[in-house]
Amino acid sequence: MSAITKCNVKVSGAGSTPLVFVHGYGCDQNMWRFVAPAFSDTHKTVLYDLTGIGESDSSAYDFPRYASLEAHAEDLGEILAELDLSDAIVVGHSVGATIACLAALRSSERIKALVLVAPSPCFINHDGYTGGFDHQDIQQLLELMEMNYFDWAQYVTPLIAGEKEAGETANELTRSFCRTDPAISKHFGRVTFLSDHRDDMSRVTHNALILQCSDDALAPTDVGAWLAKQMRGGQLREIEATGHCPHMTEPAKTIAEIRNFLE
Repeated sequence: MSAITKCNVKVSGAGSTPLVFVHGYGCDQNMWRFVAPAFSDTHKTVLYDLTGIGESDSSAYDFPRYASLEAHAEDLGEILAELDLSDAIVVGHSVGATIACLAALRSSERIKALVLVAPSPCFINHDGYTGGFDHQDIQQLLELMEMNYFDWAQYVTPLIAGEKEAGETANELTRSFCRTDPAISKHFGRVTFLSDHRDDMSRVTHNALILQCSDDALAPTDVGAWLAKQMRGGQLREIEATGHCPHMTEPAKTIAEIRNFLE
């Protein structure tokens, strides 16, 4: 099966330079609907669903293979190759930003630059690094997910959306979680929250916009500052936004920052 079919790839836009969007955990390509169309006049926009998520072929989700984010990065590289894209700008959100960075290391000849939206190469705190959570916090979060996946989704989505109570964005995220096979979502959740790709970030030499939210419970501002120091081509921009999904809650600000970077 081709990666284009497996990952439900959608290509549109009038431009020639590819702009490829990679969604985060609990999301699908539809979450880019407030941002991607803004670039359709100037770029070739490419949207897709990570394997096992959204309208991708969930039967292709091989649990041992996808126990690492590298498998998702390999999928992205295959999509770029099958579409014969070069000089692509890859826009990744959250864990999608890490996948974009790993793909840039694997397929550097096809990727020109990166846009990292609310990135986090590691969610767990370590000496000299503030990821946002202690290891025990993450373990408790994952245990709750195992106990009752749907209650967990309703609990965590307001945190992701930056809403004190479940609002429009949180409710959409909850519906997205609930559309995904719980076994796949639990597995991908463990991979997302337990992965540590800090050492890979200094190897990424591409120009990269690091788009940091001013108030993000999942990726504190220290993460953006850390990435800007590690990535030689990193450019840190902080936007006034609450939550972990500025492309959904503050699309105009997100579009403006991406457009300025592309120019």
